[in-house]
Formats: sequence, C-alpha cells, structure tokens
Amino acid sequence: MKVFGLRREVYQGARLASRLSAEPSPSAALRRDALARWDQARRHGLMAVQAAQAVGVPASSLYRWRKRLEPRSRRPHRCRETNQPPALVREIERLRRCFPMWGKAKLGPLLRDQGFIVSDSTVGRILRRLIARGAIEPVPLRRRRAVGQRRLARRYATRLPKGLKATVPGALVQLDTLTVNPTGERTIKQFTAYDPVARFTAAHAFRNATAHAATQFLDKILAALPFPVTGIQVDGGSEFMAEFETACQAKAIALHVLPPKSPQLNGGVERANGSWRYEFYACHDLAHPLDDLNKQLDAFSRLYNTYRPHGALKGLTPFQYLTQIRGAETSVSHMS
Repeated sequence: MKVFGLRREVYQGARLASRLSAEPSPSAALRRDALARWDQARRHGLMAVQAAQAVGVPASSLYRWRKRLEPRSRRPHRCRETNQPPALVREIERLRRCFPMWGKAKLGPLLRDQGFIVSDSTVGRILRRLIARGAIEPVPLRRRRAVGQRRLARRYATRLPKGLKATVPGALVQLDTLTVNPTGERTIKQFTAYDPVARFTAAHAFRNATAHAATQFLDKILAALPFPVTGIQVDGGSEFMAEFETACQAKAIALHVLPPKSPQLNGGVERANGSWRYEFYACHDLAHPLDDLNKQLDAFSRLYNTYRPHGALKGLTPFQYLTQIRGAETSVSHMS
C-alpha cells in the first residue's frame, strides 16, 4: 500500500530503515570478515598495504568496502526497452490457446510465416510473461492434468492389503503381460497367470493387451488351472480394468491391484515371465499364425506344470506338489 502526501524525508528515512533491517548478503559477510582480519593485522604492527597482502585483498578494495559493505547493483541505469508489439503478443496468446502443448520452437516458425520478425527466444520471453500474468497455462501443468484425466476409476478392484499372501492354491493368482517379438515383424502381448502356492502357470498370446483380451484370458485360466480361482492380483495396467473387472465381479473373484511402484509384490509372475522368455521363446521354433503359437504355449504350459522340476518345490513338479498337498489335506480330514 502506498500513502500519498508524506514529506520526502519520511520516504528517505523509510528506505534507510529497510536497508538497516534487511539481512546482510553473503558478499557483505565476506567483506566484513576481510575487513576484520585486515584491522587485526594492522593492530599487530603491519602497514596497510602489508596487511592487505596478508589478507589477500587489494588495499584499495578494503578502503572501498569500509565505506560500503553491500555490493552495488550492476543493473544498468538505462535498460533496453522490450520490443514486443501488442499484435505479436496477441498472436502468440492466440496460437498458444489453440495449441496448448506447443512452445517457442514451434510457435516461432509459425509467427515468422505470418510476417512477424521475431526470434524463438523472444517468443519464449513473451510466453513466460503470459504465464506469469495468468493468460495461459504452463505445459507441465497441462501434462499433469492430462495424466489425471486418463486415470480411470476402479469399479470393482481394491488395493492389495498390506501383508496379504496366498496360503492355498487359487487364493491369489498373479496376472501380468509379457511383450515379445517372436517373428521379428510384429510384437505380441502374452498374458501370463501364475499361482504362487502351487507354482502353476498358464499363458495366451494376443495382438494387443486390451481389457477384452484379459477377459478372454480369465476364462482360459479358470478352465486350465486344476483348482478353483477365488482371487486375482494385477498391476495398474488398463488391460485389467473395465470389462475385465466386470467379468471378475460376475464370477465372484476377488480382484486386488498392487500399490504404485511395487512390482516386487508381483515377483512370482515376473519370474514366470522370465521362464517363458528364456525357456520357450529363446529355445523353440515358433509358429507365425497366432493360433498355432497359442497351441505351442499350451504345450509348454503342460511341460512346465507336469514335467519341469521346480527348485522352490524341492525338485517336484507343480502337479506333483499339488497332488502331495491334496493328499495331506485328505489324510487330515480322515483323521478328524
């Protein structure tokens, strides 16, 4: 707030008081320290020039610093006036409103094509002034807003509870996608299912990772796994939303989503994807038609589940381990 009608001495006194109350700058503190060391050296009998040499600062500078600690501003008295015609500013604002993500590198050529003599740097300065004035929005803000708009709401899935782990087969089957290029022409998306208790796996390849493809894969794992599936664990991919959530809800299957930035919670299916990548795609001659490739995937699933020894199961296959725990459960039920 500015008060009118005060005398000139009041303004000058207020300016001086503001300078006295302000905190000294780092340069002023360094100068004060040099002056203190210079005075101490002179008190010990050194001449002014000798003391200045001991301090490491010219004597002329020390005499000047004693009069004024704060360095003077190097801002020129006459600054160059900005050459920003109103028509240019209005056109930049109009173009930026039409193309909110474009910066000076794209707007500059457009303006020069319209006849404006302007550099990209000048366009950038005008954009900064328009942003500070609130006439346009900065690009990072619009990007964050766009990401927030793309984040769809979950209709059925819930966040995976902390510490939740499966204790029986089918209680928490992990799903994930694997991107591969078996033919060298076009990538495909493989949906992989992995049960962390029985170590069973199933897979199916699709052209794209969509919610419709995930729904079809859900029907496959329900038919392929030799135990009922009561819970599924997925990451935050959009392929596990929308239609896939509706299918899980219709089948009364609990659907849990991993917390952000926690891929280690999906470690079982990630390890299974490594087996698919290095033991299947890297070691077999693969068929080009997708239907034939899926037949090969089914064959490898049977090999993985019934023939391949599993280190975490002490050399048993997943099928042998499942038979073993089912036998143990049957014995306990008979004893009771």
